[in-house]
Amino acid sequence: MRLINNFINGQFEVAEHDKRFEKRSPVNNEIIASIAEAGRSDVDRAVISARNALQGEWGRISPEQRVDLLYGVADEITRRFDEFVEAEMADTGQPHHVMTHAFIPRGAANFKVFADVVKNVASESFRTSTPDGRGALNYAMRVPKGVIGVISPWNAPFLLMTWKVGPALACGNTVVVKPSEETPLTAALLGEVMNSVGIPQGVYNVINGFGPNSAGEFLTQHPQVDAITFTGETRTGTAIMKAAAEGTRDVSFEMGGKNAGIVFADCDFDAAVDGIFRSAFLNSGQVCLGTERVYVERPLFERFVNALKTRAESVRFGHPLDKASNYGPLISSEHREKVLSYYRKAVEEGATVVTGGGIPEMSAELAAGNWIEPTIWTGLADDAAVVTEEIFGPCCHIRPFDTEEEVVALANNTDYGLSTTIWTQDLTRAHRMAERVDVGITWINSWFLRDLRTAFGGSKQSGIGREGGVHSLEFYTETRNVCIKL
Repeated sequence: MRLINNFINGQFEVAEHDKRFEKRSPVNNEIIASIAEAGRSDVDRAVISARNALQGEWGRISPEQRVDLLYGVADEITRRFDEFVEAEMADTGQPHHVMTHAFIPRGAANFKVFADVVKNVASESFRTSTPDGRGALNYAMRVPKGVIGVISPWNAPFLLMTWKVGPALACGNTVVVKPSEETPLTAALLGEVMNSVGIPQGVYNVINGFGPNSAGEFLTQHPQVDAITFTGETRTGTAIMKAAAEGTRDVSFEMGGKNAGIVFADCDFDAAVDGIFRSAFLNSGQVCLGTERVYVERPLFERFVNALKTRAESVRFGHPLDKASNYGPLISSEHREKVLSYYRKAVEEGATVVTGGGIPEMSAELAAGNWIEPTIWTGLADDAAVVTEEIFGPCCHIRPFDTEEEVVALANNTDYGLSTTIWTQDLTRAHRMAERVDVGITWINSWFLRDLRTAFGGSKQSGIGREGGVHSLEFYTETRNVCIKL
């Protein structure tokens, strides 16, 4: 069993009163780690160490030196690639190929990409006339925002944590990270990497724990935290916003989604089935950008439902180290029960269960894990709970539509606005739909095809602000105007 402590000022430390909690494997619910739960004094020390680093060595390092250090972080993650893969699989239970081909490589890339953004970004300048004719020069400079509180989720923990830590450090800030209590391992491992490449003490800190009355609340309420970036549930984001408002601090939120997939009859059928399958069931449906509502043009409806059913029934459950496995468990028994409650509710509301809806039979060594079947429904009303509420599990409801006007109204009939995936070979229609569906990210004939330089975020209750490329710089820096009389 692993012992995971908080990482404060470059050192791993036990928590005050040596308070700890257990981490269980999603695969079989066996205890795999004992985690130090940070108290208020631990969080205070972490924030103070971050403040001191900002005012000390880290604050005096040139942007070029920061870029070199962050490249070193990425290279060290790559050198220790197998350790990060193993830790992430232990935390999440997701298949080996998902870690090796997506989540860990992208996590390492976050440091290089944002180092390059900082290195190559240009500042605006203006020549201004003055009454004496000599003129003045105005130019903008970006300065670090300060101490950033990073609250990261459990569904892609390393990828989504580094998505925030990478640009924050590239811009010269320091961070205090509160990873999800469900997935603490890679955040601790990154602390070792920071030390080994020479990142100054206090620049990167990790405090473990929960939300209310624990590390999360203590961090968001700390008066010396200058900004908070969060990925998670809308309800939690609302509570964080209230805490941030008391200190007039900036926030960047990526929250829930009830994303729509839209399939027109002229689509590339096989590509559309594959894209919707991935968007509904990747990571066992635990993806904020995932598709839980699917709208298929009526001439294609029955064929599409049957094809997606075949794909869903082809998944191979198994241990993440089993190379034949391509489908993992849910993160916890509590989350599985939440998803199962929606499975039951769908039936109560009159759904036709196309496939799934229960718990698969597993081998004896895996039977205690958080396994659940990929599930497809049809036949529900547009106001059914399963159609309107975020489930965050491997499931989707498929409904036919007849006109473009109808499907736009259906797609926008939600409190969320994170993403959509649209499948059509009519590019004029594709551009038209991209304008009309109210989301932050629109994929045309693709899904989860990401360029880290582009804007990422959602509308309505799916988030506040944008990150990615220069958009991250806008959050992680303050822009200062300088005016020089010539």
